[in-house]
Amino acid sequence: MEQDILKHRMSDLSREAENGYYTYSHFLTLAEQGDLDALRREGAVGSYQLEGGFEGAERRLAVFGNPEAMGYPAGREGVFLKIAPVDMKFADSLTHRDLLGSLMALGIKRECLGDILVHENIGYLYALSRIAPYLTEALTKVKRTPVSVTVIDMPPTAAVALPEITSLTVASERLDSLVAAVYRLSRSEALSLCEKGLVAIDGRVTEKASSTVGEGKTVSVRGYGRFRYEGVLGDTRKGKIRVSLRIF
Repeated sequence: MEQDILKHRMSDLSREAENGYYTYSHFLTLAEQGDLDALRREGAVGSYQLEGGFEGAERRLAVFGNPEAMGYPAGREGVFLKIAPVDMKFADSLTHRDLLGSLMALGIKRECLGDILVHENIGYLYALSRIAPYLTEALTKVKRTPVSVTVIDMPPTAAVALPEITSLTVASERLDSLVAAVYRLSRSEALSLCEKGLVAIDGRVTEKASSTVGEGKTVSVRGYGRFRYEGVLGDTRKGKIRVSLRIF
């Protein structure tokens, strides 16, 4: 049902873009981005690009239309908001969960919000520009900490930088093998996480531990974190493989 709704929404936006102006979706999850790519391959939607404010963003907007057809580049539909404690000295330690909880308490729909980053106890949010004025006025506290919200051009480079590439030795590109290596678990522990529905590839839960993780795919493990698989570097003398990943 949700996939049918997404298909209709994206198809409508794609058709509207044929009138000569760009159209924008809500912020799409990784799973929705995968579904949208499938629609493109089926011919159900036309050309589009994904935009999340910075390289490596997980939640991204689909922008339908292209500069060649429109005659001008697409504008940015989102803005960055800096969420900073009024007094850093007395501030609580703020996390992604704390920031998201305070935003949800304001009645903001998750689809209006992109990625939330935390760097040096300051939050950076990429959100639809139309809700920015409300957030700058309404978001005044996170946990017990008074905060100020301002629109900025970009977060600090360190806040949006991709994690450095890490190389690991694994038995195979199987999901359970990668999860075990990244989080230093036994294969049986990794298998159990998969069977319990706690592991997702590009936002889609998979209980099949034997699934092969493709290059560029993001694996999320509830309670542990997420990583992006970058591919095979080569074979080892003991019959295993060296792989590269970015661990968030």
